[in-house]
Amino acid sequence: MERANAWKSYNTKQLRELENLSKDYRDFLDCGKTERECVKKSIAIAEEAGYKNLATFMKKEKKLKAGDKVYAVWMNKAIALFNIGDRDIEEGMNILGAHIDSPRLDVKQNPLYETDEFAYLDTHYYGGVKKYQWVALPLAVHGVVVKKTGEVIDIVIGESDDDPVLCITDLLIHLAGRQMEKKASEVIEGEQLDILVGSRPLKGKDKDAVKENILKLINDKYGIEEEDFMSAELEVVPAGKAKNSGIDSSMILAYGQDDRVCAYTSLRAMIDVKDVSKTSCCLLVDKEEIGSVGATGMRSRFFENTVAEILQCLGEYSELKLRRCLANSRMLSSDVNAAYDPMFSSAFEKRNSSYFGRGMVFSKFTGSRGKSGSNDANAEYIAAIRKIMDEEKIHYQLAELGKVDVGGGGTIAYILSLYGMEVIDCGVAVLNMHAPWELASKADIYETKRGYEVFLSKA
Repeated sequence: MERANAWKSYNTKQLRELENLSKDYRDFLDCGKTERECVKKSIAIAEEAGYKNLATFMKKEKKLKAGDKVYAVWMNKAIALFNIGDRDIEEGMNILGAHIDSPRLDVKQNPLYETDEFAYLDTHYYGGVKKYQWVALPLAVHGVVVKKTGEVIDIVIGESDDDPVLCITDLLIHLAGRQMEKKASEVIEGEQLDILVGSRPLKGKDKDAVKENILKLINDKYGIEEEDFMSAELEVVPAGKAKNSGIDSSMILAYGQDDRVCAYTSLRAMIDVKDVSKTSCCLLVDKEEIGSVGATGMRSRFFENTVAEILQCLGEYSELKLRRCLANSRMLSSDVNAAYDPMFSSAFEKRNSSYFGRGMVFSKFTGSRGKSGSNDANAEYIAAIRKIMDEEKIHYQLAELGKVDVGGGGTIAYILSLYGMEVIDCGVAVLNMHAPWELASKADIYETKRGYEVFLSKA
């Protein structure tokens, strides 16, 4: 059941749409290298499209009605958008759910130190990373520092043309004999992932003069003291913009495409679908890369509480109606799959792999080995999805994540399935997943966005 390559089917108009979507997507990635930045950008896109903050309806006790478009934000790291449909919400919603966190390095609570006249920021890696991939790269710092007064200071270092970039040093090959004999997981240890931030001493200082110079510089620019690091959220990410990739410009190379490629296409589909029969929802959450934990992860009650508020603003809230709404909903858990890589073919089973250019990827189940940690979608639901995708001529494929005994991965699907709703994983095939720079096909991004639109309007 080999699927056709989508590139072969496009006319001039579709190619123009594909390139416009790709350009906007690259801008989304450049503006959203952290969860907070993604939420901020998503709010701007939503409000431009006429979405209103749900909090204003709640505060003024205004009633929602069919056609209203609202969003809710939680702790600036998760957002849910709703387009209220004509049908009774008790019949369920069509939901797109993605995550907006990505593997990275987090700056520790007491990070700044000096040793041998070098100043460093101590880090703790976040999510599944190959640690050796993060050395000798230009890096940037994004995040916030919150002062005791409550003032929130946005920090971005390493992205503008005038900014310095940062890096983690590596051992030169001439002295790396013993290092090269280690297992890949041990070549660079977690405590070696410290960011070199300076080497120039502050005049008039004898002790920790390089560190003192760094503190002076950040105080001059941002007005923060060393103790303010204790209430900071600073993320170390690759510096630089998303780029077209390949001599044919058929791909995009960028940081954070797992899972912002699905977050963006979900958001864009939500915005572009104007009138819906069933209420539609786009849910973008945090913390998937570390188990969907915490107040901003999918395991929190943010989504459930927000749906309860929607029902209240519709004048229809009851616990039973909430449960029925959730159980009757259908969801695409919008997350990436591992694209088949001929350079590492031994990790894949070709008949059940996802391929660049063959469209959006549906994964009946995720998990690892014996489907551990999996959501396993019903055959009836898959058949219904196939029908609407085929009717709308969406390019799609079904795939697993690598060979059965090689590894695996999970998504937020299993958490939503606890409500009893039908859920299947669906997203874009990605090369270099969890590396500092990931690759995705423009054709797959285009088809996924189209497929998400069809789901919201037809499912």
